[in-house]
Amino acid sequence: MTGFARLMLVMAALLLGGFATSARAADQSFPLDEIEGKADAPNTIIEYSSLTCPHCAHFHAEIWPELKTKWVDTGKAKFIMRDFPLDGRAMAAAMVAHCSGDHYFAFIDTFFRTQQGWGRAEDGVAAIKTLGKFGGMSEEQIDSCLANEGLMDQIKQRQDAGASKYNIESTPTFVVNGHVIVGAEPYETFAKYLK
Repeated sequence: MTGFARLMLVMAALLLGGFATSARAADQSFPLDEIEGKADAPNTIIEYSSLTCPHCAHFHAEIWPELKTKWVDTGKAKFIMRDFPLDGRAMAAAMVAHCSGDHYFAFIDTFFRTQQGWGRAEDGVAAIKTLGKFGGMSEEQIDSCLANEGLMDQIKQRQDAGASKYNIESTPTFVVNGHVIVGAEPYETFAKYLK
């Protein structure tokens, strides 16, 4: 195992350590939206994102923390994450995040932080499974999740709906109180549409 691979696994363990997850049943419906913050917050930030997108990872590392602290954590905005996978690895990672029970956002954060490792690994599915196991999922849960055609169809339907409604063509794309923002723009771009 390379030093970088070891670092990726240690980082995943630190971020996901202690989570005891129970994967959602294979036949259970998944929420169309994963929401962080108060559901009745006066502002809405929607992100269409692919877990293999480096610009999305940049947003989550550099811009999201300030938005979260100033708007979501204070109850002034809710954040809705909508998967828009641009490739098979992003789809697999999104599926595992959804199957993680209540730890969706912790998995999303970990996948973005370790994107260079699992995203470029020779065996991407094995790397995703490793992160899932560090997050508390069993191999059987992960395999069942990745075989869940219903979940994959839901993600694709949500992706198609975003492309149709907001003309999403690339990631990240955001909808902030009805205003579309394409790309990982600076905090100030988002703030001007928040009230």
